[in-house]
Amino acid sequence: MKKLEAITRHAEVSEKAIEKYLVQEVKAIGGICLKYSNANMVGYPDRVVCLHGGKVVWVELKSKGKKPTKIQTIRQNELVSLGHEVYTIDNKQTIDELIKVWRAEK
Repeated sequence: MKKLEAITRHAEVSEKAIEKYLVQEVKAIGGICLKYSNANMVGYPDRVVCLHGGKVVWVELKSKGKKPTKIQTIRQNELVSLGHEVYTIDNKQTIDELIKVWRAEK
């Protein structure tokens, strides 16, 4: 039984589960959550979130407690230096907080 509980807990905090939740919540406020992948340039955030009013933010998703790699941190800093908003998210609570802010900006 403990093994099943551990698997269930992991499934709730895995990067995949957090990513799915982000996509669902962004869609619920009328935004688009695009998967970003560039084989030639590694380290960019996983998702580009497009919101009302032309707001675009980058989101790096991680399993609970995980941190960005060195190259991911470099890429995030590059984007921030260009004026972009970049978030690293490892839990659903942070998504809920951002959704509240983004909904208020709508």
